[in-house]
Amino acid sequence: MAFVVLFSTMSFSVNMHYCGDTLVETAIFNKAKGCGMKMEKPATDGCSITKKSCCNDEQVLVDGQDQLQIQFDNISLEQQVFIASFVYTYINLFEGAYSSISSFETYIPPLVSKEIFKLDETYLI
Repeated sequence: MAFVVLFSTMSFSVNMHYCGDTLVETAIFNKAKGCGMKMEKPATDGCSITKKSCCNDEQVLVDGQDQLQIQFDNISLEQQVFIASFVYTYINLFEGAYSSISSFETYIPPLVSKEIFKLDETYLI
């Protein structure tokens, strides 16, 4: 639920750079660098003739939802009972999962024919 709220309220921009009719670069959250073709700027006096640029920049803005209203004023009794029972069962869901379970309870040790610790004993006199 948190991811749904996060992605529905997030705004971002997609910048695209076209060289002619071909998409050259796409950038999310920042400006597209372009293809490197620089066109000359027209003169300020208006006497020069310049060629129109073949490159084109486009920007698409994706606006997220900015009006979230969470109201707990008008929750009915049935909804309160459901929320309380859901929280209670979720808290108690993992209660018995951490008990100490020994995997050696059914293991039967082998029979010892000789007491090895007595064979290797040394005594200081």
